[in-house]
Amino acid sequence: MKQRIGTRFWLTIGALLVLSLWMGTEAWAYEAAPVKDGASVRGTVTVTGSVPAPQEFELRRFPDHEFCSKLSDGHGYRRLREVTARADGGLKDVVVVVEGVERGKPFTFTEAEVEAKLCQFLPFVTVVSDKRQVTVFNRDPVPHDMQGSVNDQTVSELAFYRPSLQAGGTTDVVQLGKGRNVFTMHCSLHPYMQNWGYAVDNPYYAVTDAKGTFSIEDLPPGTYRLKAWHPILGIQERKLTVTANETVSLDLSFEANF
Repeated sequence: MKQRIGTRFWLTIGALLVLSLWMGTEAWAYEAAPVKDGASVRGTVTVTGSVPAPQEFELRRFPDHEFCSKLSDGHGYRRLREVTARADGGLKDVVVVVEGVERGKPFTFTEAEVEAKLCQFLPFVTVVSDKRQVTVFNRDPVPHDMQGSVNDQTVSELAFYRPSLQAGGTTDVVQLGKGRNVFTMHCSLHPYMQNWGYAVDNPYYAVTDAKGTFSIEDLPPGTYRLKAWHPILGIQERKLTVTANETVSLDLSFEANF
């Protein structure tokens, strides 16, 4: 069987799952305030080197292969692409956040949603507010179980496990301790169903599109730390200083060695 299941964190669900996530009780509270002469941060995230090939899973070895094979390579395998990049290196699914912003534009956050559809979880990367929820809907007629983990760059902790989900839905809480802002879940029945989440504590973030581009607007003048996170390739960080009405252009690059 062609598959490579590492110690990464994954996301998956069957019926309806609602997760409430916090950045920890010690986290300071972001304050909404008028922004005068805000700055913009725009750029592109790329990847160089050898991008990993998609993981391959032989469908007949897992339950519900007839239904799940509706999305396959045509040869009986499901592919899980963990790094999505264009020929020019533009890298998709990178969360770019500005850390250290104490006050600024309103933190209006639409509740995050993830769909289980054709035995996959969409989107692959989702951003969740530290005080909001992510709702995961199962659009499939087949069941899924659920394992959830909380992750930093060095430690993983199993947060919960449910062998089955009720048809009417279920609710679980994942407590993200101080400094823990990455979570993931997977379905042990269908291991190619994976997803990642990143919790933010202010509205100054973006997720790169298919071209690898991002834009963050109305940032109060000041000095901050900019972080670019990818679930497989890791983190890039740098100091960021912006002045009134400035537009900062940034090019960030990850190196893949697989």
